[in-house]
Amino acid sequence: MDHRLIDLLVCPVCKGPLQLARNAAGQPQELQCPADRLGFAVRDGIPVMLESEARVLDGELASPPSAPTLG
Repeated sequence: MDHRLIDLLVCPVCKGPLQLARNAAGQPQELQCPADRLGFAVRDGIPVMLESEARVLDGELASPPSAPTLG
């Protein structure tokens, strides 16, 4: 999967950046949205960017940084 394509793709839910996750063989497995904690599968080199096809990530990513509080 071309890194330029990954840089152009955003989460279909929140429009935030995605991270590429690879399997043990180093092949692209899914694009992950840390903000929504969703994983979008990559099938035959094509990302499936449908919310209905996404899987919920269970603690696999670090939580996104929290917004600073004004005080």
